[in-house]
Amino acid sequence: MDLLELMRSRRSVRQYTEEKISDEQIKNILSAALLAPSGHSKYPCEFIVVKNRETLEKMSHCRVGVAKMLTQAATAVVVIADREKSDTIVEDCSVAMMNMELMASAQGIGNCWIQVRGREAENNSPSENYLREILNFPENFSCQSILSLGIPAKQPRQRELEKLKFEKVHEEKF
Repeated sequence: MDLLELMRSRRSVRQYTEEKISDEQIKNILSAALLAPSGHSKYPCEFIVVKNRETLEKMSHCRVGVAKMLTQAATAVVVIADREKSDTIVEDCSVAMMNMELMASAQGIGNCWIQVRGREAENNSPSENYLREILNFPENFSCQSILSLGIPAKQPRQRELEKLKFEKVHEEKF
């Protein structure tokens, strides 16, 4: 599958089967994250892999009505970054997340990006604080997002290249 075809087929998946993901598949996904470029080569991103059902259940309350798929996920990867290490943590984490999404999709693993930064948990606390209580990451680390992973309960439809909005592309000037 070429890269454009992979991007066309990658969709957010929120319903998973009970099938597990292999350690090799998870390592491939994490390798993609660790290969992501970083501003000024600072590499502030770190990753917490969660497979424990009880922990995933607790994490599913980190956002108001958005993270419920974690209760079905085989695995979640929590993306955190050291604020003291770099001023490009949002960008660095985003690139790492996209690399993980593409690698997961290339392996037939469904995935969904759950935004954490600037969001609120079901208990009205900041999502980051809620997750810090569960996962015990240091105060100088900011939690940017979570990637839920699982075998898709159904295959999502591919996007159609013919429907891309090329009118949003401007040449030379707006």
